[in-house]
Amino acid sequence: MQKKTRSLLEELESIGSNRDMTHVIESRAHNIITSAINLIELINKHYDKNTSEILERKLFSDETKVLFSKLKDLFVSHLKIP
Repeated sequence: MQKKTRSLLEELESIGSNRDMTHVIESRAHNIITSAINLIELINKHYDKNTSEILERKLFSDETKVLFSKLKDLFVSHLKIP
């Protein structure tokens, strides 16, 4: 039984390594954006206007904007075909 399990794990690992990295990056970027939108909606639903504005400003601080800019540049560079 251990031999079959090891074989299944090796097969699953090989499937993961054959994925198209452009698709993986695009999918993860989409998930991040969707999560951020859901978080903003949740903040607006559960906090008063003043508190939600403060939390949104913290969410989109300068450091966060720089990070998202770097992620976007990385994503675009992966999309370019050599």
